Amino acid sequence: MKEDMHEGHGWSALLKTVAEELREERERLESQVNWRVLAEAEREIAPELATEARRRLRERVAQRKKEAEAVAPVEEEYHQRFSLLFRVQHIALFVGCIVLIVTGLPLRYAEMHWAEAFFARMGGVPVTSALHRVAAAVLIAVGVFHMGYIILLAEGRREFRALLPGKKDFGDLFHNLLHFVGLMPRGPRFDRFSYVEKFDYWAVYWGMVIMIGSGILLWFPEIGMRYFPKYALDIAQVVHSDEALLAATAIVVWHFYNVHFNPECFPIDWAWLTGRISKKRMRKHHPLEYERHFGPAAEGGAGEEVSS
Repeated sequence: MKEDMHEGHGWSALLKTVAEELREERERLESQVNWRVLAEAEREIAPELATEARRRLRERVAQRKKEAEAVAPVEEEYHQRFSLLFRVQHIALFVGCIVLIVTGLPLRYAEMHWAEAFFARMGGVPVTSALHRVAAAVLIAVGVFHMGYIILLAEGRREFRALLPGKKDFGDLFHNLLHFVGLMPRGPRFDRFSYVEKFDYWAVYWGMVIMIGSGILLWFPEIGMRYFPKYALDIAQVVHSDEALLAATAIVVWHFYNVHFNPECFPIDWAWLTGRISKKRMRKHHPLEYERHFGPAAEGGAGEEVSS
């Protein structure tokens, strides 16, 4: 009886083993069949997938290129507005003025703590005074050269005539005021120089006469006393100081904003260095000059001046 039971268990274990082997073989065969089917399917559809992938890639590249071209800035065309000689005079003028302001204000407020710190860094009052006089000599040289420029050269005479105030400038000022308060739909149409630029130019003329005249009296007091009373030198000192402060304020608040800090050209308008202005800005801010060079421009003006 026991032998029969052992024999039954043996057959049962054998059957389980055989069944397990058959199951594994079936799974192995099924796996091989699946891989073969997949491989055959891939070979059949791979060319179609590759073709579709290339087509979609070309479409995406073309779309990106189109979008980039749509947002890419168009290269602006420029017009040479100022000559080299004009720009050199302007550079010499503003360099001289900046040095005069930087060295002159501490001399005026010499008793202030910040002025004392400035003198200490610059090497003392004598060094600051010497730099101030060098910058004054540059300013005088620019003034003398400019007089020759507007008298002897055709270019200078042409620029000077364009800078002379005229009836149109007063009309443009009134027109612009009406535009600012909404009573005129468009601003005035400026020519080569607007009334703002002309005011800048003649303010420099007036300032140079005052600053150079009073400065020479203060620079050479012994010579001045031979021809003028003492109170003339006192007046010259007050006028020189106050005019310098006024000029510094006008340059920083008025001129720098109009030509550099205005949002349209911030942080800087490179026309002072290159002499160039874009045709777009020229058409907007100097339409009458633009029309002389390139034909009719759009009606209306900017209502403000931002180029110099």
